[in-house]
Amino acid sequence: MCNISQYYCTVADHPDFDAGSDAEALYDAMKGFGSDKEAILELIASRSNAQRQEIRAAYKSQFGKDLIDDLKYELTGKFERLIVGLMRPPAYHDAKEIKDAIKGAGTDEKCLIEILASRTNEQIHNLVAAYKDAYDRDLEEDVIGDTSGHFKKMLVVLLQGTREEDDVVSEDLVEMIVCNLTVVTHLQLVFDEYQKIAEKSIEDSIKSELSGDFETLMLAVVQCIRSKPMFFARRLYKSMKGLGTADNTLIRIMVCRSEIDMLDIRECFRLRYEKSLYNMIQDDTSGDYKRTLLKLCGGDDDIAGEFFPEAAQIAYKMWEISAMTKVQLRGTVRPYQNFDPASDAQALRKAMKGFGTDEDTIIDIVANRSNAQRQEIRQTFKSLLGRDLMADLKSELSKNLERLILGLMMSPAEFDAKMMKKAMEGAGTDEHALIEILVTRNNQEIQEMCSAYQNAYKKSLEDAIASETSGHFKRILISLAQGTREEDPADMARALEDAQVSELADACNADSGDLEDRFMSILCTRSFPHLRRVFQEFVRCSNKDIEQIIKKEMSGDIKNAMFAIVRSVKNQPSYFADRLYKAMKGLGTDDRALIRIMVSRSEIDLFNIRKEFKETHDASLHEFIQGDTSGDYRKILLILCGGED
Repeated sequence: MCNISQYYCTVADHPDFDAGSDAEALYDAMKGFGSDKEAILELIASRSNAQRQEIRAAYKSQFGKDLIDDLKYELTGKFERLIVGLMRPPAYHDAKEIKDAIKGAGTDEKCLIEILASRTNEQIHNLVAAYKDAYDRDLEEDVIGDTSGHFKKMLVVLLQGTREEDDVVSEDLVEMIVCNLTVVTHLQLVFDEYQKIAEKSIEDSIKSELSGDFETLMLAVVQCIRSKPMFFARRLYKSMKGLGTADNTLIRIMVCRSEIDMLDIRECFRLRYEKSLYNMIQDDTSGDYKRTLLKLCGGDDDIAGEFFPEAAQIAYKMWEISAMTKVQLRGTVRPYQNFDPASDAQALRKAMKGFGTDEDTIIDIVANRSNAQRQEIRQTFKSLLGRDLMADLKSELSKNLERLILGLMMSPAEFDAKMMKKAMEGAGTDEHALIEILVTRNNQEIQEMCSAYQNAYKKSLEDAIASETSGHFKRILISLAQGTREEDPADMARALEDAQVSELADACNADSGDLEDRFMSILCTRSFPHLRRVFQEFVRCSNKDIEQIIKKEMSGDIKNAMFAIVRSVKNQPSYFADRLYKAMKGLGTDDRALIRIMVSRSEIDLFNIRKEFKETHDASLHEFIQGDTSGDYRKILLILCGGED
């Protein structure tokens, strides 16, 4: 996302290095019964790769044995793979990873993509030579034999290692072939200009035009041109999220980037996922394997609130791209062609009368009509049959299917009002639901919801919120419930003023109450385009991460509300994708949240949410619904989902 001329690593040459002494220490750690794993990991993880090669040579000359062979004999499992990976020269480590990726019945395409898209020309040339030396085979021939189509052609192009790498920006754009003819700095500017002209990112264009491994490869190349640290941060996150860990990916990246740009990767990781790489490794691994990974990681970024200079550039650029992007929102449910409300009303009545209920017919009609068409069906059902369709559906259906069908049959304002009521009734309050609804609705939607709430429950929504919440959290919800957020485009001068000392930047040094007041006055009243510029200028003025400041300085529901606003400003479909993931991950399903989002977003941006879900969680929303729900409830959710990415 920016041209970073200098990267920051976590492993460097060890001072006062003595290869012979280190070789002897490793020999002592492995001789006799058992081995001193702590000594092995401490020594190897604190030496540079060049120093490790000297240790290996000294070990051979002093003891007549191959150090890697001894390590393989003494160690096991993931810890062995990690330590041995550190002991190989980088080119030979890449060669081994490529060999493992293409041997056997299946091919690990993502490993091929990661390595070939991210290496420099010199690294590619060294990899090809190391592969030939280690396996006496031609890497290009093996890749050709194991892949096909455009994917194969692009891998072969990358294997040539002929990408221009200087920082000179030519005046004229000749022909953009991303994998071959590009100067990195030039293409970064080309991508920015493309976004201004097309009003969507080059990544979105690739996603809409390509598919499969070829799409993944082209996206990886673009992401590496924008920012290699961000590319690797995404790969690391996907290797550890959810159930199970992709240890091969985790090991490969931690080994190959620890001496190049691991500090930058750490910053990008925190910037994108609001969690430190250190803490994610801590939570996802164990034993000596974990201790070695944490040593390579080099520290915990959750204790800091400031960026490294290069990471600040990336953060600034991310907000600029967010501010420029005109996202084309797409729902998954559209108006039904050849719509006939009388025919639909009759079919629904027939499906519900007599003994038993024809759920398939109900699902087919309700899930495949737009909300406006469903309202016509409700009116026609009443005028034609003299019955209340909602009451009939409620009497015939049950549990989650009933809640989902009734939610779809309500108008959006009625549904939001109902969801707000449900979130506040009973013993506890569902603060996350209140935040989700009020943060993501526009002024008109909020005003219509308030009117629907008053009509349905004979009480103002503002009074209901005031009676169920307290403190700053109550104030922020009531402020959002006014439906008076500015909806003007960004004003750069005013955005700078908002971000400077008199507002957000100064608030970082204020007491907690003043901080929350100042944040609230801006986050609850400014337009989303304006807030994108505010957050961009905040990085430039303070070198701080707005999300990290919220995390450090606030707590409880107010922090969740502020966080939701920032996430929605940055990328609202991504915010909903995260909410859906949390509704279905782990044991049990938050069906209320799942229903609420699937109903409310199906005609607005559920297609975009699907794409963000797949991008972040490396699994489709369709797959999650398929695995987490059942029966007719699952059937209608999958129709609303609209397909499998």
